[in-house]
Amino acid sequence: MSTAPRTIDRRRLLTGSAAVAAGIAAAAVAEPASAEPTTSALQSTIDPTSGASLRTTAQYAQYDGPAFVDTYATNITENQTAESNAAVRILSGFQDVWQTGPEWNNGTVVDEDLLEDNMAYSADLTGARTLAEAKQAFIFDRQHQSYSAIGGLGPLEALYKTGAKAVTAITSAPDGIPAGKISDSVPPGAPAGSANGAGATDSELGKVALLVNTVRGNFTSSNPSKFAYLYPRPYRMNEDSEVAETGGIPVLGIPAYDSKVLVAPQLLRQRSDIPAEDGGFPSGHANAAWLAAFALAYAVPERFQELLTRASDVAHSRIMAGMHSVVDVVGGRILGTALAAAVLHNPATAQIKADGREQALAYFTAATGVSADGLHAYAHREGPDTDLYADREANRERYRERLTYFLERSGSDAAMIVPKGAEVLLETRLPYLDAEQRREVLATTALKSGYPILNGPEQWGRLDYFTAADGYARFNADVAVAMDAAQGGFSAADTWRNDIGGSGKITKTGTGSLTLTGDNSFSGGVLVQEGTLRAASANALGKGGVTVTGGTLAVDADQLELRAYAQSNAALQVVLNAEGEPALEVANKVTLGSGAVLKIALDPQRPPVAGVSLPLAEAEEIVGTFAEVVLDLPGYTATLEYSKKRIEVRIDAA
Repeated sequence: MSTAPRTIDRRRLLTGSAAVAAGIAAAAVAEPASAEPTTSALQSTIDPTSGASLRTTAQYAQYDGPAFVDTYATNITENQTAESNAAVRILSGFQDVWQTGPEWNNGTVVDEDLLEDNMAYSADLTGARTLAEAKQAFIFDRQHQSYSAIGGLGPLEALYKTGAKAVTAITSAPDGIPAGKISDSVPPGAPAGSANGAGATDSELGKVALLVNTVRGNFTSSNPSKFAYLYPRPYRMNEDSEVAETGGIPVLGIPAYDSKVLVAPQLLRQRSDIPAEDGGFPSGHANAAWLAAFALAYAVPERFQELLTRASDVAHSRIMAGMHSVVDVVGGRILGTALAAAVLHNPATAQIKADGREQALAYFTAATGVSADGLHAYAHREGPDTDLYADREANRERYRERLTYFLERSGSDAAMIVPKGAEVLLETRLPYLDAEQRREVLATTALKSGYPILNGPEQWGRLDYFTAADGYARFNADVAVAMDAAQGGFSAADTWRNDIGGSGKITKTGTGSLTLTGDNSFSGGVLVQEGTLRAASANALGKGGVTVTGGTLAVDADQLELRAYAQSNAALQVVLNAEGEPALEVANKVTLGSGAVLKIALDPQRPPVAGVSLPLAEAEEIVGTFAEVVLDLPGYTATLEYSKKRIEVRIDAA
């Protein structure tokens, strides 16, 4: 076996306490131990002569068996095969990397390079770990994961803890090895009725706590999969193991790994002393963190991306702690994502999830004094000095990197077939889209195929919900967006931040406002019929023509580049500044029909000089005129000057 792993930049990910600072809490109520498996759990899927999986990653994309969301109740300890347990099945991409043996320490390594990198990554991370990072890993380990998820709420965090009566006994970590095992609980002196985890079900946010508890309820344990795969935790594969069971003896039937993984001293007494019942894949803490985060994100979608980043941080801390490896936390994410979708997709949960969202919205709007339309802004009003997740781009970067870590793609790309029910996790974040549209969002934002482990049946590991929260990444067909501002929240106003490609067309209807900010290249065109469509970048409206027959097209960028532009019985809203660039740069024709209104605002930072003409639009040809011009500056008038290829605006004192 090669001892030199491929070169990987293992420290590039945001891993320290700066990323998950003080006040972060992780839920760490251990999942109950179940009976040790007595036979190799996955023998029926392994070729007994070669040890190779009978399936290949190329076949996973064509999986047509029973949907996970319909069969997740098979996830019980008694079921430990891919055929009998839906959770074991969706994780079976791991069989292309590792094959289970009859005992905990004699499985077969299928992909040596990947599993060596897996150990090397853990060794590098734990070897460079600071005391602060070790303490944070302890807090994440010992706190209840549902309590930990609350830390993603930012400015709403303290309000949530008060309303839910959510408390924890784990508020700090020792400098070294504690005297014994430590568990979370309700601390002495906590308010009457308090509960750890997501809070008390009879509190002001009791329905939200119930939703979190339900998502983390029956059939959501990682234990059956741990027993099925029997992949050891990284510290049990050290050359000089700290664990007495190995005594330095090579595990897995191969020479011991040179990479030494160091468990955080604070967690040395928290380890199980029964390795056969304590597998690493998938991580139970990671699974629980994702379950709790998705549940809270459903109830409080105003912090959707931040809550998912929080789950990513908690999961990553398992590697920092030395308790798990990359493949373990990747498996935990896949399992937690699928289980959260399955529970929320279950008709029996319909009222619970609706009540949780309704109660959260009512509670936070009352507690903050803002409307539903203003809650998103309130939930993002603090900077990184007080909100650990205020930097959206930093969140996105580490979230995206941790979807794959060092895993490398192979083979050609295969289309993403979104697993049944996956769209439910976007119901409150994209409420104005229907289920099929949410599925298309997930399909267009998913990771490429070919990553090991992620490429299992139904491909839950390819889903990228952080990116999906920012709307489509492609218009593969025409898209109609109907937003009802009366429903408030994201239905009143939302922003799609992805770069959107494809050949489709977008039609905007309804009274709400949609903002596009990406460097978009979709070619099917834009039709605005109602409400407001805001263009916040030069290429926000893609490479096709733009037609506005109702509502308002608002140009928030300094200049909007278009192929063609037509407007009638609608408004164009622009902001003029002293830079002298036309608000509309149109390659072909501008057509202004009856009822075309121009609304002008002046840039307060760069106001134009009175009496000076500024370009409004440039095109190959301009036909027609605006029927009305509205200027938002009292005491001044706006005069339009038309030529064959140019429209200019002169601002004068009245």
